Amino acid sequence: MEHPEEPLSARPALETEGLRFLHVTVGSVLASYGWYILFSCILLYVAIQKLAVRLRAWRQRQLDQAETVLEPDVVVKRQEALAAARLRMQEDLNAQVEKHKEKLRQLEEEKRRQKIEMWDSMQEGRSYRRNPGRPQEEEDGPGPSTSSVTPKGKSNKKPLRGGGYNPLTGEGGGTCSWRPGRRGPSSGG
Repeated sequence: MEHPEEPLSARPALETEGLRFLHVTVGSVLASYGWYILFSCILLYVAIQKLAVRLRAWRQRQLDQAETVLEPDVVVKRQEALAAARLRMQEDLNAQVEKHKEKLRQLEEEKRRQKIEMWDSMQEGRSYRRNPGRPQEEEDGPGPSTSSVTPKGKSNKKPLRGGGYNPLTGEGGGTCSWRPGRRGPSSGG
């Protein structure tokens, strides 16, 4: 296995000398430039990761472009589906516009009818202001008698505060009251 001509003590000395030289050289380089080497390795790793993501995205774009170029039928189908969806949306919008126009026509007709009713009631000498709480049949009844109308009673709700307290007057809230000072320049000497 080993050559008998070599002395046993000479070989380990050379190996240890080489290891010592390597240890001293590498140790001094790491001691001098260790942080720079560490940060540059981190930056290199981050840069490689970013480039790998961009490379994957670029490849995906190339594949997508190749598919669209190779399959024009798919593009035509997409465009037809898009046009059909736009047409449906436009039809829905047109239907909504028609409904809105019809509502506006009805409102205009109602206003016109009310104006005609006001004019007719003015011509007959009655009040042209119509009470919204009264039904129309009572309005057309004989004579403008007010005795048949009963006034509404007060509701049975509790008031929010007692009757004696008004925060704006400063009265009734207690014995303490604050009054602002005089406006104007101070009366110094």
